[in-house]
Amino acid sequence: MPLSAMAASSYDKELNVALLAVQRATLLTKSVFHNHAKGTLNKSDASPVTIGDFGAQALIIAALQHNFPDDEIVAEEEAKDLRENSHVRETVWNLVQRAKLSDSSAEQVLGGEVESADAMLDIIDKGDSKGGSKGRIWAIDPIDGTKGFLRGGQYAVCLALMVDGDVKVGVLGCPNLPVSDSQPLVEGIGADASDEEGKFGVLFSAVQGQGAESRALSKGSLTTSHAINMKPIKDISEATFCESVEAGHSSQGDAAAIASKLGITTPSVRMDSQAKYGSIARGAGDLYLRLPVRADYVEKIWDHAAGDLIVREAGGMVTDVEGNRLNFRLGRTLRENKGVIAAPREVHGRVIEVVKEVLGAKV
Repeated sequence: MPLSAMAASSYDKELNVALLAVQRATLLTKSVFHNHAKGTLNKSDASPVTIGDFGAQALIIAALQHNFPDDEIVAEEEAKDLRENSHVRETVWNLVQRAKLSDSSAEQVLGGEVESADAMLDIIDKGDSKGGSKGRIWAIDPIDGTKGFLRGGQYAVCLALMVDGDVKVGVLGCPNLPVSDSQPLVEGIGADASDEEGKFGVLFSAVQGQGAESRALSKGSLTTSHAINMKPIKDISEATFCESVEAGHSSQGDAAAIASKLGITTPSVRMDSQAKYGSIARGAGDLYLRLPVRADYVEKIWDHAAGDLIVREAGGMVTDVEGNRLNFRLGRTLRENKGVIAAPREVHGRVIEVVKEVLGAKV
């Protein structure tokens, strides 16, 4: 087999399993939002955790363990809170039991049926890998943007495969983004998302060296995908940039100063989660700025691995504020990187220049 053909087929199974696992987990999160959105806990870092986080993580890890039993997994949640709260544990267990795709062949691919509530807790805790630069490691964020999820805004179910520290496969399930790639990025985008086919949201995916794609989310088998690309920018002053809703995640004042220096007059679009990566990858927006809020803030790999690959495969560049690639080889965090700048290749350098200018003036 020619090398090019081998490369093209080397991660077919991983991509298919990842897409189906994220799609099934997204169905669970939708069910939680409609019926159990008040079932929340608080982790020690004060970020909200919903029963959807635990259920989605259990489903994804079960699918990965069934298909790739020797792979390591880095996941955001641990089951300690569920072990101590029997009511929430049973609620999550009931959700996991009911969460199935309507297509039996898709369910057969995922396999790994969770046998009991105790087994579910053990499965959730299999996401305890320390990460690193060797071997096959999956990174999971079962609900990225939990606050967005709770308020009915944007959130994403995120899964990425890293091999020797290099991201090879990335999938994002964004149930509150519109299916259409051409819908402009504005505040409140996806407000009409529902459980109807065609309005259910979108799956973004990428395999290293093979480009990025999007497809409509489904309750059964995967829908047909199509290639996505970042939108060419002729005049950066006309760009649309997005940033986090939470001021504690990104310096919104610095972002406004950077936009001003770039000549951008359109207000930023603030949205939660890696849905921002997917939005700019398909050309609905142009820039994503995530700027450091304090010197000791460290990003987690599960918050960026899938989106990083999808944007790069769509023709963009993703770096930290110094212009360095994000380093996923150092464990569970991006401790060598500060902030994230994602932009089309042709303007990324200019954006970094202005970012350094604005942030440097504060030192």
